[in-house]
Amino acid sequence: MKKLLLLTVILLAGCATSVPVERKFPDAPQELMEKCPELKQTEQTSKLSEVLKVVTENYSQYQECKLEVYTWIEWYSTQKQIFDSVK
Repeated sequence: MKKLLLLTVILLAGCATSVPVERKFPDAPQELMEKCPELKQTEQTSKLSEVLKVVTENYSQYQECKLEVYTWIEWYSTQKQIFDSVK
């Protein structure tokens, strides 16, 4: 009985290790691959105060988008390196 149990364990262990497992790092979700929104434009006849307001909004929008994109790229790259280093 012990020999039969030992033989069964050896056969099952051999089957489990002979199946190739393909590892693939997941692709980025589509919502994280969206581009930053377009910046606002001013009209030709705008007052200087309106132009300054649009420039300020565009600058803050750009900085926010830049931070999100750079943070995402850094996180994704780090996770991919960790995934590739573990084999």
